[in-house]
Amino acid sequence: MFYGGVKMRSNEDLIKYLKREGFIKSKKVEEAFLAIDRKDFVPYAYRNEAYVDEPLPIGEGQTISAPHMVAIMLELASIEEGMNILEIGSGSGYNACLMEYIAYPGTVYTVERQRSLYLIAKGNIKNCPHSKNINIFEGDGSLGLPEYSPYDRIIVTCGAPDIPPPLIEQLKVNGIMLIPIGGTYFQELYLIKKRLNGIEKIDEGSVAFVPLRGKYGYSEKLYNEKFR
Repeated sequence: MFYGGVKMRSNEDLIKYLKREGFIKSKKVEEAFLAIDRKDFVPYAYRNEAYVDEPLPIGEGQTISAPHMVAIMLELASIEEGMNILEIGSGSGYNACLMEYIAYPGTVYTVERQRSLYLIAKGNIKNCPHSKNINIFEGDGSLGLPEYSPYDRIIVTCGAPDIPPPLIEQLKVNGIMLIPIGGTYFQELYLIKKRLNGIEKIDEGSVAFVPLRGKYGYSEKLYNEKFR
């Protein structure tokens, strides 16, 4: 299969494409992509499309993000070794494994609302290089995980109507949060920097993520009307 003039038959082909297009910029992000094969996190029915730069269904109306979007967020997050990281929306576990590869010996905590996806991600994460440093929880991600805070980085992989207050509370001073904010289909990706006297919001461009559900997300009724 070809994409952007590149034959996408392997993880290496995908990485060459992402580097050529400028999505992968740093050595640490490239090394994470080399170590974590996207095919291992894609449902069997879509394995032939694993290296195409597009989101793919993973069940429950959710998707594994397009590789370029994953790369953009990893580069913006500026993850360093030893960091304490929270992810909201585990999906199939792909992003958590990439982040932990960069952050090791740090720790990644990831929260998934959907029971079936939680179980899938939990199984997938077991095969990650640093799986013992990845902790997955089932629950309302909009509430964060206060018991393991504060976090150096918080990565939200679903579109929120606004920034959930608990996530700001759980972010370290001088920490970074990446969160899509907007509607249920399209949002703006914001890089949030927490300061002693408030937060700084930087608009990093338009994105399209599935909606955040929970107390500080979209209601179950609205979600079911639009996506069921």
